[in-house]
Amino acid sequence: MVQESDTQESVSDRYIWTDSWISRGDGLPFIGGETERDGTYIINFFKCQPALNYGFAHPKHPWQKPALGPEALATCEAMLDVMRFWLSRGADGFRVDMADSLVKHDDDGKPFTIRTWQYIFSRIRPEFPEAAFVAEWGRPYESMQAGFDMDFYLDWRWDGHPNGYNMLLRNTDTPLDHESDASYFNADSGTSIAPFLEQYLPQLHDCERASGTFNLITCNHDTLRVAQRLTERELKVAYGMLLTMPGCPFLYYGDEIGMRYRPLPTKEGGYVRTGSRTPMQWDADKPNLGFSCAPSESLYLPVDSAADAPTVASEAAREDSLFNWVREVLALRTEQPALASDARFDVVAAPVDGRAFAYIRTPADGHASTHPRTTADSSSAPAPAATRDDVSDRNGATARPLLIAMNPGRGIETVELPSELRPDASMLLALGSPTVSGRTLTLPAQSFAILG
Repeated sequence: MVQESDTQESVSDRYIWTDSWISRGDGLPFIGGETERDGTYIINFFKCQPALNYGFAHPKHPWQKPALGPEALATCEAMLDVMRFWLSRGADGFRVDMADSLVKHDDDGKPFTIRTWQYIFSRIRPEFPEAAFVAEWGRPYESMQAGFDMDFYLDWRWDGHPNGYNMLLRNTDTPLDHESDASYFNADSGTSIAPFLEQYLPQLHDCERASGTFNLITCNHDTLRVAQRLTERELKVAYGMLLTMPGCPFLYYGDEIGMRYRPLPTKEGGYVRTGSRTPMQWDADKPNLGFSCAPSESLYLPVDSAADAPTVASEAAREDSLFNWVREVLALRTEQPALASDARFDVVAAPVDGRAFAYIRTPADGHASTHPRTTADSSSAPAPAATRDDVSDRNGATARPLLIAMNPGRGIETVELPSELRPDASMLLALGSPTVSGRTLTLPAQSFAILG
């Protein structure tokens, strides 16, 4: 018969305990005085989030076990059992929170954490070769070495200094203030796309060399939603880009209908993030905007109480809505091999003193592209429709590259069409009436175009 003390001892090393109730955490956050055990325990953030014991890069105290030592490997095996449980029941894979934080006091470049993940993947991938693993890491040079398939370009802003992703949508210290926002997609910012590309391109190439993907997000549970600070038109241009760049775009629930960030009191450690975690808004004619028939006071967080709160029903019914624009872009992405996650990406225009941004996506294989689509904005001229013969003739032909171009600003921008673009290229999708004359694409204020 297994005694309770034996069971406790068998799992004790899955967490990091110091050897005395007066021991500090050696620079790590810890909790003391709340358990019967004579020790303090290391946490990730909050007291309810004890850190799993994947070891220390350079142990300095008896309670610090080495990375990839017996205790750390036992933790890896326990986590592998969790993975097997879900993968064997049909899960496609995992998005790993704080994937770079396994080994404590790791060196620059996270070498011990990388080796730990390599150990885990060496055991799980032979059993589940099709499982996908997405890292919340934000440094693809490291996450790809560790063995992940995908990494996010996360939103980081430290002491007012933005990373490349932050420059796109959230380059402000006041998340609800449009005027002070220096984001590229703020129509009034005057910001160039060049600083973003300076940071983005090397990381994209790190992923490409490892056959992984570097993925852009519209938002996530840790990030403030950009509506209401950005207008619907600004969001249309922004999502046009995010959904046509390399990698797999991650669309946070509700962003497709323009759900707004709300400054709410913290809930269970959400703090400033709480306002991005409110319930999905389905239908204004139903209780709690269609999320639940429970009493409103029983909801985890309140739904948007504004009379104009966006819902799926209202946005689907409005022809020129953000929701329908997102659907148009995603439909084109599905149809066109040039918009696949692994299609080639080349910058065509990114002036340091202008607002235009244009890039060409080239298919990675020989699949044929499909017929042009009509525009999704009432202010755009209709694109020529393809006939049934046009589509048939293209079957088996070399897939064509696509040019994606945008102007988020208030002025007019022009882009010279690259030689890779076919002379008979059509306007596949447009916002704001972009036009082509000869080899010049003219982009009016707050416009977006896909040609191919």
